[in-house]
Amino acid sequence: MDFSCELADGTVLRPVQAADAGPLAGALQANRSHLAPWEPVRAEEFYTVEGQRELIRRRRDDLDAGTALSMVLAGGDGILGLLTLSSIVRGAFQNAHLGYWIAQSVQGRGLMTAAVAAATDIAKDGLGLHRLEAATLVHNMASQRVLEKNGFEAYGTARAYLRITGQWQDHRIYQRLL
Repeated sequence: MDFSCELADGTVLRPVQAADAGPLAGALQANRSHLAPWEPVRAEEFYTVEGQRELIRRRRDDLDAGTALSMVLAGGDGILGLLTLSSIVRGAFQNAHLGYWIAQSVQGRGLMTAAVAAATDIAKDGLGLHRLEAATLVHNMASQRVLEKNGFEAYGTARAYLRITGQWQDHRIYQRLL
């Protein structure tokens, strides 16, 4: 199944490809300080073409195994963000975790809101999932707005949920039934 879709202004949401390693590394380097408050501490290799090539290979393996779907937001300015449906669980659960980031240069334009809407449709209609969940740092209001605009509801706070910026931090947990 083709999981690609057009969002706006020529921006597309599509599965990550091997050819994205260079543009992804460039986007991550350009947005390193912008993303730093929301991300785990990363090894230097993460920001290199080779590091991204390895991650893309693993993401393709996850796609082949049916456990994750990683997609890039690609536009005229190259890679503008990444959205992943991960930890896909089948059986009685039919659930995935949603994670994403967007480039500072296009933040606030509604692109991630549109990408999350498209990913929600892909999760339901393309993957047959019943539920998505997402977690944001409790003070990440922009990400919370993206989720709420897409019908996600907060249902709790997970204390010391993820190690972000080198410290265990609390996250607000969201869900959406599809």
